[in-house]
Amino acid sequence: MTNLAQPESAIAPARITIPVIRIAVAIGLTALADWLFYNEQAGISIVVFAIVLAGGSFVTNYATLDRRRLLVGGLILIAGLVPAVEDLNALSLGFVLLVLGVAAAMLSNAGFDSLADRARALRELYLFAPFRLIRDAITALDLPGISSGIAVWVVPVLMSCVFLLLFASANPLIEKWLSAANLAKLTSNLSLPRILFWLLALSLVWPFVHLRWHRTRASAAKPALTVGATQLLSTETVLRSLILFDLLFAVQTGLDVVYLWGNVALPADITYASYAHRGAYPLIVTALLAAGFVLVAMRPGGPAEQSNVIRPLVYLWVAQNVMLVISSILRLDLYVQTYLLTTWRIAAFIWMLLVATGLVLIVARIALQRSNGWLIRLNLIAVMLTLYACSLTNFAAIIADYNVSHSSEVSGKGVQLDMNYLFGLGPQVLPAIDRSPSIRAPEPTLVCRRNSLVDRFQLETTSWRAWGLRNWRLKRYLDGQEKRAAG
Repeated sequence: MTNLAQPESAIAPARITIPVIRIAVAIGLTALADWLFYNEQAGISIVVFAIVLAGGSFVTNYATLDRRRLLVGGLILIAGLVPAVEDLNALSLGFVLLVLGVAAAMLSNAGFDSLADRARALRELYLFAPFRLIRDAITALDLPGISSGIAVWVVPVLMSCVFLLLFASANPLIEKWLSAANLAKLTSNLSLPRILFWLLALSLVWPFVHLRWHRTRASAAKPALTVGATQLLSTETVLRSLILFDLLFAVQTGLDVVYLWGNVALPADITYASYAHRGAYPLIVTALLAAGFVLVAMRPGGPAEQSNVIRPLVYLWVAQNVMLVISSILRLDLYVQTYLLTTWRIAAFIWMLLVATGLVLIVARIALQRSNGWLIRLNLIAVMLTLYACSLTNFAAIIADYNVSHSSEVSGKGVQLDMNYLFGLGPQVLPAIDRSPSIRAPEPTLVCRRNSLVDRFQLETTSWRAWGLRNWRLKRYLDGQEKRAAG
């Protein structure tokens, strides 16, 4: 009678193939990271590595992929890499990490559909999963036909190799012994920073190569407010609060209409610049506090949300808050017209627009009777779209162009151009600086600093790894300048 059971040796290869592939891919990706990033200027190399990492994750986790989401996950990945192709900065790098995590969770984690689950998946992937490397390495070696006792040697052997390499870099005798063993070529390129780089890169790559998720049951919903808080936010309390708030905000809105929008002269001891600067940021804080109050007082299903008297008062109050934000933007614009642009002032403009968007969405939530989760999702979408647009925007060039065009040297009004600040923004300001009267004069010191900035840019973009569309456009400009100078 034929024995239907297969011998262990026949099934062992099929069971060990996946771990071996994963280990090989992880080591290959780590070696690629070493070649692309170690002692190199990062740029397009980030995009290259992200694409290879995504491909490696696809290959090693093919059996568990949700193929229905493959197209969507690929489009998300491509969209997130576009800002890094334009220019590598902290924001575009954040998008690369975000889309890698989102694509991995989407394609291999079909059970995670809610916003909270996806956020938990990203947190697990980047904060906790990198620490799985040693444990997973031990598990991978616990294979059929191999004694489980071997696993206890994994950490000692790995750490001994690390110590040996460290001693070789510190002790010439050990280095000589390793050289005699024909390992000199290997050890000559190794150092403590490089060893740490490999360990870090391997730890970060491994979670993508071996995707695993922990599903935790959501905890039971807790009451949003205690009995005491409910009493403090009763319908009567909210009604009285809104009446007073609307009256107070009406005074502030009226003053803005008179002095900012109506151009009525301010008192002699107050300038428009001081009025604009002192009022912008406190009003934004006010709008944020107002938004928080509305969210708590008009909670879904609460008594205040159902009141036909309170609803119009809320709409009126939110509308006045939107007016406050618009006035804050105007205040900041007046200040910028006098004292020119900076990075923080642009950030303030963007922040104010996001606050106004959030206030409008609060009204939409109340009018449409949606949940706070719906409001949070739309605000997150607005924030992500804003950050995405910012990652594609050359703020340094925008600031430099504006400041040069509106400086007293060019426009005849405003303040004098702060060349020190512009030079501190980096090479992207070079086209605008070349239009400034100080360079065209020219002043020897400024010309020297300008040329130093060009040298810095050329040094940073020597390798193809640092390529980016923004750098490419600047390089074309500089090459054109050199040709015109030579002609």
